[in-house]
Amino acid sequence: MARSVSASSYQLKWPSFPLRQKQNGIRITMNSFFMPLLRLRTRLAQAARLSNQMTVTACALSMLFLGASLCGCDSKPVPVMAESGNTLGESDEPVSEAGLIEEQPVKTDKEPTVNDVDEKLLRHAVFFSFNEDSTEENIAGVTTAFAALPSKIDSIVDFQWGTNNSPENLDDGFTHGFLLTFKDEAGREVYLPHPAHTGEFADALRPHMKDVFVIDYWGTPHQNEIKKELKHAVFFKFKDGADPAAVKKVEQAFVALPEKIDSIKAFEWGTNNSPESHDDGFTHCFMVTFDSEEGREVYLPHPDHLAFVEVLKPVLDKVRVIDFWAQ
Repeated sequence: MARSVSASSYQLKWPSFPLRQKQNGIRITMNSFFMPLLRLRTRLAQAARLSNQMTVTACALSMLFLGASLCGCDSKPVPVMAESGNTLGESDEPVSEAGLIEEQPVKTDKEPTVNDVDEKLLRHAVFFSFNEDSTEENIAGVTTAFAALPSKIDSIVDFQWGTNNSPENLDDGFTHGFLLTFKDEAGREVYLPHPAHTGEFADALRPHMKDVFVIDYWGTPHQNEIKKELKHAVFFKFKDGADPAAVKKVEQAFVALPEKIDSIKAFEWGTNNSPESHDDGFTHCFMVTFDSEEGREVYLPHPDHLAFVEVLKPVLDKVRVIDFWAQ
């Protein structure tokens, strides 16, 4: 029996893989074209982020350096914009650098009145009275020989001298004052036996010296410059058996005077530590400095000075005062 065959059963079915291969090829071609672009875009984005980070870091460092540099500047008010866009008025509080940095101490024209051991210098105060028959030329020879010592003895770090001009008549006949300064006791130990001191100068002094008065004490360096110094050297000898608490009260009262009397331009004090035996029993030295005789005229009758004298009187045995213009 003959088999019937339909025409549709003999239709050719073309395989589909060549088309898929073609599509895959297109896909591969597109990938090979766009992938580098995608990678480039990614790298550009990363570079942009890194650039932004570096910019922020640079700005932060700049602000830090700017703030550090401004710390040393004087404080000036900085106007701040209000929310309305206008600057703050007089009733608003301006922002100042002073509110952002630590307050700095203010220097004053006064010397510190508290004795600081670490900053002290050793003062060697020497006063002479001369024989009545010594001429002005003889005395000038002594002062010239004394003034030459700093150039011969290195341990002398400062030297001042002058003739007494105190109006108080408490000088006990001493007419010439010399104030030598050493850095320490070792400097004094070099000076005292030095040949220039015990030789040439002593030879010039000995024939004309009537009396000598020596007080050594620890002083403080000047904190302010004084063009011309009128030295007011005050020495106290206290009564035997004076209450140490009362003596301490005298010290504190004298130390307080520079804060009360403006004409005092410098001040230092100390207790005698001279190894020589020329102190006449005086134990305390107070060196007050003025820049004019008018300053001294303000000081002597000043109410605070007179009040100090009342504190002093009960324990005082003797006072000696010698004033001189420092040369």
